[in-house]
Amino acid sequence: MLSALVPLLIPVTLLVAAFPNGRLNANRPPRPLPPAIQAPETNGPLLASSLPPLGTVYLFDQLIDHKDPSLGTFQQRYWMNWEFYKEGGPIIVFTPGESNAEFYSAYLTNITINGQLAQQENGATIVIEHRFFGLSNPYPDLTVNSLRHLTIQLAVEDLAYFAKTVTLPMPGGDHAKPDQVPWISVGGSYSGALTAFTMPDIFWAGYASSGVVESIVDFWQYYEPIREHMPQNCSADVQAVVAHFDAIANDTEAFDGLKTKFGMADVVHPDDVVSALRNNLWDWQNLSPDDGPGTLFFQFCDALEVDNGTVAPASGFGRDHALDAWGSFFANRYLPLLCSDEDRNECLGTHDPNATYYTNTTIDNADRSWAWVLCNEVGYFRDAAPAHLPTLVSRLVQPRRDERQCQWMFPVAFASPPTPSAEETNTAYGGWDMSVPRLFFANGMQDPWRDATMSAEGITPKGTDPSLISLSNGFHCSDLITANGAADPTVLAVQKTGLGKIHEWLQEFKPVAAKRGYGYPVRH
Repeated sequence: MLSALVPLLIPVTLLVAAFPNGRLNANRPPRPLPPAIQAPETNGPLLASSLPPLGTVYLFDQLIDHKDPSLGTFQQRYWMNWEFYKEGGPIIVFTPGESNAEFYSAYLTNITINGQLAQQENGATIVIEHRFFGLSNPYPDLTVNSLRHLTIQLAVEDLAYFAKTVTLPMPGGDHAKPDQVPWISVGGSYSGALTAFTMPDIFWAGYASSGVVESIVDFWQYYEPIREHMPQNCSADVQAVVAHFDAIANDTEAFDGLKTKFGMADVVHPDDVVSALRNNLWDWQNLSPDDGPGTLFFQFCDALEVDNGTVAPASGFGRDHALDAWGSFFANRYLPLLCSDEDRNECLGTHDPNATYYTNTTIDNADRSWAWVLCNEVGYFRDAAPAHLPTLVSRLVQPRRDERQCQWMFPVAFASPPTPSAEETNTAYGGWDMSVPRLFFANGMQDPWRDATMSAEGITPKGTDPSLISLSNGFHCSDLITANGAADPTVLAVQKTGLGKIHEWLQEFKPVAAKRGYGYPVRH
């Protein structure tokens, strides 16, 4: 790998891709989200003059609690496009999951797999916002009392209730219930898991991209696809640098000198210093098959492994060179992007329980809502590998650090650092052992979330036909984006397989509710 070393002039599109979360604390890992891409400025050619703009917001009265309807309803936002719809065609539903959904209107069009399905099957597409994200909130704040109504099960029931009761705004929308036309669930990452958890009672078929179906508390495996697929010289030097940080962690003078080299002299706690280095690794999650060397991740590796036009061997340039090179890149080029003019300890520190990151309970704060799900149900703490394995992450970064932050963010709920109930979640929904008919799983070999999906290394799912699990050489949710198929033939093969499976399953649909167990998904 060799690219021109140029000043860090990052286009706005790359900035959005690199930091899609708008994190209030830059030391928090990125959420498992499908990629947000820019929607077309206009509708497609078919029926364009009669279609409302893609950004048109529709509101649905969703139950706050499906077991206690007396609590009332809240307005859940959704968006819709019926450009390709013909009577009897499927309704294709997508939620981005843990994000404000207004940034996902592209998923109404055929620049995504959703729109490809709609075009292929004469269907209509819907994007629906997950409860407690964006502006779809049962209550006007994100306090613990409000968030008690944020659970995976309620999100599953939301999708089912919407499908069963909504009157869609398109022509003929009052005759498009799941007992009349097939409904298809499409999701990516966490929402890919929701696709799997929601089927098959309401949705006839499903397409789960990078679906994180297995909840894992200590998800150190997140970094394994990165370590294995990133340039090996870069991997070797990253490991050498974090090992050196760990070796001098108890030598205050040496550690202070090193954190100053990396521009973090004001960051008080050693675990915050070494944890911040993960930001360069997290940029991997935003890569696509058509990304070139100018992306943030590869600018980082070039800074370490290209010296006056000479590329380091597979073993890297070695620790001393990497310390200087990474330190310069992080302090002078990356931290200003990450923290802007903010005090570095406020930007990267996690040890002040009164920090805004922990106390901000205003709505449309996706980090807080997602932290509630992490701390209670799924974990996904992305920390160091076990001691006997190579690691890209400092050994100072352990799950107890994440659990401390859970307690400080939600002190009303947790009197002590909690351990998320990941095993209970796996028992409820099946995890790797789920058995769900008419569900296609698409995954990417280079996806950092791979080891929580059906394509996890060393896992043979017990209840899923292997022909329904398709693996490309792509990254996180690469197959959701049409253009990625043009860039990578392995991604295209996955897309074609998924489209073919859905087509086969739709031929089996019969619009007679009683014959297929029409009703709500019930998981206990």
